[in-house]
Amino acid sequence: MSDILRRGRLASVPDEEIIEFTSSMSADKWIFNSDILVDLAHTVMLKERNVIRAEDCREILKGLLKIREEGIEKLDHTYEDIHISLESRLIDMVGEDVGGRMHSGRSRNDEVATCIRLTLRNELLLMMEDLLALRNTLIDVASENVDTLMPGFTHLQHAQPTTLAHHLTAHANAIGRDFERTRDCYARVNMSPLGAAAFASTGFDLDRERTRTLLGFDGIVENSMDAVSSRDFLIETASVFANLMINLSKMAEELVIWSTSEFAFIELDDRYASTSSIMPQKKNPDTAELLRGKSGVAIGSLMSLISICKALPLSYNRDLQEATPNMWRSLKTTRSSVRVMNGMIATMKINRENMAGLATAGFTTATELADTMVRVCDIPFRTAHQIVGVLARGSGEPTLGEIDAVAHNVIGESLSGRGLTEQMVNEALDPTMNVRKRTVTGGPSPETMQQLISNCKDRSVGDEDSLKGLKANVDSAMEALFSVVDDCMDA
Repeated sequence: MSDILRRGRLASVPDEEIIEFTSSMSADKWIFNSDILVDLAHTVMLKERNVIRAEDCREILKGLLKIREEGIEKLDHTYEDIHISLESRLIDMVGEDVGGRMHSGRSRNDEVATCIRLTLRNELLLMMEDLLALRNTLIDVASENVDTLMPGFTHLQHAQPTTLAHHLTAHANAIGRDFERTRDCYARVNMSPLGAAAFASTGFDLDRERTRTLLGFDGIVENSMDAVSSRDFLIETASVFANLMINLSKMAEELVIWSTSEFAFIELDDRYASTSSIMPQKKNPDTAELLRGKSGVAIGSLMSLISICKALPLSYNRDLQEATPNMWRSLKTTRSSVRVMNGMIATMKINRENMAGLATAGFTTATELADTMVRVCDIPFRTAHQIVGVLARGSGEPTLGEIDAVAHNVIGESLSGRGLTEQMVNEALDPTMNVRKRTVTGGPSPETMQQLISNCKDRSVGDEDSLKGLKANVDSAMEALFSVVDDCMDA
């Protein structure tokens, strides 16, 4: 292929080690399709602004479509990046007098920034699809387990009775916020830097608004220095992914714990488990463990991006080449983790009897017993807290007689004398009654939980509509771009 970049200013050719050190080709596979789209839009705009002739535009577009059809494998991977490799391939196909005009008014700096944003935009749309699917799965499983009792935990200690629906909708809400953060991030990603050239724009009469429209961007990164040098959109996206992976890691940790013999709350589907090479009885939650571990990839990618971008002077610096591989690594890991978690939740076997059996272990009804004392006996909550705390030192659930004995030591009189009955004590110690009384918004009572699930479903429908709108805008722009390309080639 033509050595279009080094034949002028540079007299020597780098050796193999330097080429490998400086090349971005391994990561550029992510942006191959975007690079073609950017070239198509830029070429059409150049023709419309009379920067290049219509017949040259036609040949360039035909060449680009041919390269797109052939795929990235046909490109020469010895070049330092995909942009030069692609342009060299085009020049070999249509000649330099034609193909050499495509780069007019453009630099690799604005080109790569545009390609990254285009690729990331599409991946964010897919990520939002995956997040909606996971949230819907969590809601569906929650809907089937509104009455499934289980212990709730703080500090991983049995705390109060709750339901599996209550637990799963907490995760669904967190995933909903991850969706919102991804959508917010999308708005800042979907901005066009094209036309900024190296950093000081260009003397060619370009139309940045036209290429913005052709590529389906929502706006322009206006300042040309900012356009080529800013990678804050990568840091923001990686931060969103790190936050998401932390949420998924929490879920994975619970699946690992719940799978143990000590808990036995759930059993993962065999597809998400492995066995031991020496212990034939083992069924290990390896997929959940790996997902938990992969959160480190997303966190590490964010830290790498922050470190790479820190203290870089304006405008473009080659350091930024190292930023994008970290973005793609985080993206690939996070998207696959969302899909794997969706599969694990959708297919896990729930051991409802085990969950219900442990709902009162560790005196989880203690809080309701103290609350009952406050409501019935008109004593301060802190006093009731002390009485129940003393009772918690014993074994088993306390009787009314035991409660009165402790109350005598604390306040000098029995609580039965203040209206507390055995039936009230029994109701306070009943985990089902505990849950039913939690009717405050967001609590685990069946009616409250049904409302929360309904709200989650409504938000999910709204988010699906929002995502459809974003995808429709992109699809419409791509359709219009290729229609214009066809018109230029037929002219």
